[in-house]
Amino acid sequence: MKKFTGMILILITFLVFTACQNTDGEAVSNWNGNTQGKISSGSEDEIENNKTEEQREAKQVSYTTEVPKEYRREAQQQGEIVRVEYETKDYTSTSDETIIKPAYVYLPYGYGENDRETKYDILYMMHGWTMTAESYFDPSSSDMIDLFDNLIENGDMRPTIIVSATFDTENQPQDFGRSTEEIAEFHQELRNDLMPYIESHFHTYAEGISEADFRNSRAHRAFTGFSLGGVTTWYQFVYNLDYIRNFIPMSGDCWILGTYGGRYQPVETTKYLENVVKDGDWEKDDFYIYAAIGTSDPIWDQVNNQLEEMMKSDEFTPDNLHYAIKEGGRHDMVAATEYLYHALPIIFGVKTR
Repeated sequence: MKKFTGMILILITFLVFTACQNTDGEAVSNWNGNTQGKISSGSEDEIENNKTEEQREAKQVSYTTEVPKEYRREAQQQGEIVRVEYETKDYTSTSDETIIKPAYVYLPYGYGENDRETKYDILYMMHGWTMTAESYFDPSSSDMIDLFDNLIENGDMRPTIIVSATFDTENQPQDFGRSTEEIAEFHQELRNDLMPYIESHFHTYAEGISEADFRNSRAHRAFTGFSLGGVTTWYQFVYNLDYIRNFIPMSGDCWILGTYGGRYQPVETTKYLENVVKDGDWEKDDFYIYAAIGTSDPIWDQVNNQLEEMMKSDEFTPDNLHYAIKEGGRHDMVAATEYLYHALPIIFGVKTR
């Protein structure tokens, strides 16, 4: 009798262990990388759908790792920072008064002003609240310049022109309400003023500055931003998708339907973004989004809620939307630098998507 009971226990243990494995004999993982057994009482179709969803999430979500120390040191081949000024206007106002704004341009090592044969990819960067156009390239608070130099020197990223701009009309920190007004309208400034100035003065893939020129070169253009700059990045996806193919929103959700849209309206926000794709007749491989957030970031819920909804959408697949998470990542430049370290080799480099 004792021998028979022991055999039953062994059999039960075997069945439980088998139920917690997939068909390949590997433990099933949930979207955030934690291994867990899943027992379903549903139909075969439901089980297959769950399996497919898990496989998609495993491909669509990743955890970032720290930037190696050698990428935060001065490279032997160093780029150059150039300050430019361009004419624009305050798009939050009805006034047509011309204002002058600065932008800072990173030119990669080897860039030649007179070399018009060599074309360069271009990345536009937007800072967060209380920051300015200089912030990304300030060595006292950011390792961005060293990161870009080393990514290019080591062959992780093609030589790329990088533009750090500002949404503030005076390039000075404003109150939160004013800044949210400015980021909502920056897409007009980018399209009408900043891009035409930058890409008529530096050697990008745009043959000229007409709408057709920018549309034809969109595959070589990206926009990124941190915090309110991340929110600004989503605005560019909504309004300037015809000019820009690649987007890196960092620590910021989409506010097209209102402030904190990812927290309060993630389903509606996702539907809106779906319609942007559908209404523009964009194919699923016509754009790429690398969205990033840290688990200790105060706005984790805003970003996570939106991205979880987006990953349920048929319009946003693992091939055009990637969700990057920094375990313990906070709302700071350390996290932003880490996100770019992983994103840029995918967008302007050799890593596969």
